[in-house]
Amino acid sequence: MRIVNLIENTDGGKGCVFEHGLSFYIETEKHKLLVDTGASDAFIQNAEKLGVDLTEVDLVVLSHGHYDHAGGIMEFARRNARASIYMQKNAGNGYYHKSEQTEKYIGIDSNIITLPQVILVDGDLKIDSELFLFSGVTERRLFPEGNLELKYKKEDSFVQDNFSHEQYLVISGEDKHILVSGCAHNGILNILEKYRSIYGRNPDIVISGFHMRKKSDYSEDDIAIMKETAEELKKTETIYYTGHCTGEYPYEVMKSILGEQIVYVHSGDEIVCSSV
Repeated sequence: MRIVNLIENTDGGKGCVFEHGLSFYIETEKHKLLVDTGASDAFIQNAEKLGVDLTEVDLVVLSHGHYDHAGGIMEFARRNARASIYMQKNAGNGYYHKSEQTEKYIGIDSNIITLPQVILVDGDLKIDSELFLFSGVTERRLFPEGNLELKYKKEDSFVQDNFSHEQYLVISGEDKHILVSGCAHNGILNILEKYRSIYGRNPDIVISGFHMRKKSDYSEDDIAIMKETAEELKKTETIYYTGHCTGEYPYEVMKSILGEQIVYVHSGDEIVCSSV
């Protein structure tokens, strides 16, 4: 299996561009797929540099309906009209970052929904014996505080986003299960709980942002959530690859607890794991 980060917020030292966004290229036994496409078409430039032929991709998964994960879809579709694009049916809703100071549209380009290769998923979906999508995470244990400013527009008012448009990819093989998320808006512990309810075990590998990054100073409560989340993750034998919305400071806090069990993935980095 080959897993390459095509774009992330930070410089990985491989000559790749970086931006506030996320995209992974994954080769499995049966598929060449993308999970998300960053905030722009910059991931395409990195793919060329990293030796990834995007015309061979047969499947795209959009983790949720935010621009920093879907910004490259239209340009990708111009280069590859063959690949199916899976997203939750409400991923195209009007999503905003809304606070007293801010009102910013953070949803996806509405033209994406009109692409003929888009498959709108309603809940869980088994794609084949190797790939499974699940959603419907409703628990709110250690819910990321930054979510409280994320809304969707319903008629003329703003409503708290419940992240029902977020979905998670499970890649299953003979000896490993890999769980891939985008930002884990629903909370990584809650996502893992839903995963265990389906599979009766923890995944071997998790690839996900943890949505702990803030532009302002971190409060004592913020740090407490980081530490408690890390303590819970430490109880598993799972390896966690993270970046993007996790933030570098939260990562360092969690790293102090999880040690080698957590790894930061920068733009252009490749995740090395045995074949699945």
